[in-house]
Amino acid sequence: MERYAGALEEAMDGARQQERHYQLLSALQGLVKELPSSFQQRLSYTTLSDLALALLDGTVFEIVQGLLEIQHLTEKSLYNQRLRLQNEHRVLRQALRQKHQEAQQACRPHNLPVLQAAQQRELEAVEHRIREEQRAMDQKIVLELDRKVADQQSTLEKAGVAGFYVTTNPQVVARLHWKSALRAH
Repeated sequence: MERYAGALEEAMDGARQQERHYQLLSALQGLVKELPSSFQQRLSYTTLSDLALALLDGTVFEIVQGLLEIQHLTEKSLYNQRLRLQNEHRVLRQALRQKHQEAQQACRPHNLPVLQAAQQRELEAVEHRIREEQRAMDQKIVLELDRKVADQQSTLEKAGVAGFYVTTNPQVVARLHWKSALRAH
């Protein structure tokens, strides 16, 4: 009798899992319909079914949640670094303006054009340095985000999530990122 009860419970669990699989598959198919047709064509029924199967186990949700937390912390840190740099540049510009004003006030009128020309060159040099520092910061941010994307791809690939692998191809990265967004829903 116990064997029968155990077998019945296993069958019911299997039926519940099958029902949940169909629900997830249906939800994924609905999300895919909202995508441009070029993306729809790349997401086969088999891929969506494999994704739905991966979602049955809460592990994928936990992995994606962890990856999202890491991504948000990284984005916040990078954003704060960029804000600090912008603030340093703002302070530098203010100090330069103040220095220039003081120099002009102390300058004799006949030397003012020479002083202003020198100050203009100094201002241009500072602005050039600021642009270069901002460009370098932006490049650092992009590289760090690219590393995070590769880490996310690798983690999901290692977890056996269908359709994920490490790539730097922007079209594939966008597609993989979209699939990741599906899992978060």
